[in-house]
Amino acid sequence: MKDRTIDEILRSQEGRTLEFKASLPKNSDLAKTVVAFANDAGGEIFIGIDDRHRPVGVPEAELPQIEEQLSNMIYDRCYPSVLPDISFISVGGHSVVLVRIYRGSTPPYYLKLEGKNGGTYVRVGSNNRLADEEIIAELERRRRNISFDGEIVLEKPVADLDFRGFRRIYEEKTGEVLDDSALRKLELAKLERGVLYPTNALVLLSDDWLRRSLFPNAKIECARFKGTSAGEFIDRKTYDYGIAEQVEDAYAFVLRNIRQSGSIQGVYTVSRWEYPVKAIREIIRNAVVHRQYSLAGKDVKIAIYDDMIEITSPGLLPPSIDYSDMESRQSDARNKVIAPVFRKLGIIDQWGNGLKLVAEELKAYPEIQFRWREVGLSFQVQFVKKLVDSSESATQICLSEPLAAYSSSKETDPPFNEPRLSFRPHIPTAPEKRLLSEIAINPSVTVPELAICSGLSQRSCERLVASLKSSGILIRVGSARGGHWQIRQ
Repeated sequence: MKDRTIDEILRSQEGRTLEFKASLPKNSDLAKTVVAFANDAGGEIFIGIDDRHRPVGVPEAELPQIEEQLSNMIYDRCYPSVLPDISFISVGGHSVVLVRIYRGSTPPYYLKLEGKNGGTYVRVGSNNRLADEEIIAELERRRRNISFDGEIVLEKPVADLDFRGFRRIYEEKTGEVLDDSALRKLELAKLERGVLYPTNALVLLSDDWLRRSLFPNAKIECARFKGTSAGEFIDRKTYDYGIAEQVEDAYAFVLRNIRQSGSIQGVYTVSRWEYPVKAIREIIRNAVVHRQYSLAGKDVKIAIYDDMIEITSPGLLPPSIDYSDMESRQSDARNKVIAPVFRKLGIIDQWGNGLKLVAEELKAYPEIQFRWREVGLSFQVQFVKKLVDSSESATQICLSEPLAAYSSSKETDPPFNEPRLSFRPHIPTAPEKRLLSEIAINPSVTVPELAICSGLSQRSCERLVASLKSSGILIRVGSARGGHWQIRQ
């Protein structure tokens, strides 16, 4: 909890770590808030401030009795024991009781009478929500300082698991051999009765059928909508393979569905995206590496509208991460196995600079408002245009349009991984342009050679080549073995 003045607190909205009460609430209501705060990031309860954030106070003569009543109630109703910090402050001439609850070290905390399964509460926005079995299991892992991605999977040994794509990416990016010893060192695999089995992390990174069986929602759903509501699709794509490859492909989806303009400065044209794309890329990275994979039925969603980009990730924000203080370096990995692997691959930063990078780039985009909130058991970030202007200034020229074209088709929606509507002529993305440059130099180049030259994974190159072929930009002349590529201008 960050130290703030009382004026700053009164201007704040009730939420994850803050609650106002005009008078002493019922014991059960207050106890729910106490265990919810203890299970999460902690919080402050102000008794004597109403819902409109006005100090109404409590009788000064009753303060000692209120303190004793609060201490007894918390002790009698909450388990494990929660030690509150109770103090009295004066606000606008009124006596106010401040109950400060710290983040607990032995979760889950719950109401004694209801028991763990029926009395564990977590904070979701400004509400206390009864925790289900998945959330309780996550709290118990936090108490033991282990993470879900580090738990062993006994359905299939490592020797039978197909993770060739991830192995290739790892060895290309790190220059290290990913053998059994390395897997154990990275906690991607563990020995059980003399047999090496994968952890959840390795299954999530793999292309094996087991990943789809255990984690059918470990994917990114991307959509570009027409207008400002989720009605008609322009473009739609599902990225459903090893999580190490999802980030860049989802980022490429965003780039092909937003505009890039240029301002004329002297004799030069300086390009600029309509959104802070480095910040968006960082949020997508965070959505993948920090999402709560133990939550069933939830996937990462990226929605692009005319007026904003919205990124939603399963799982609440880790307790020690504060989006209202993005300038500071913050690092709290929910997935303690996946995060170090992503660092070695260069997908995330080593020193917790991600949110600081987002804050820095937002300074160059004063026309974009950055919003974040918890929606149910998910965390959502929005990049919102403060003013949507359809006209371009005299010094602005359009360098690229979103690739998807509006259509009046009223046919039924196709499967989610298929485009909803027709497309204008394909404008190559930056990775596609990189491949085209290599092909122009050597029309006989193979896909594995493209991967080496471009620095991309072979799987990514295969997808990019397929996209260029389907758009008609790239044509294969002759056989697969002895033919060559032809680029259509």
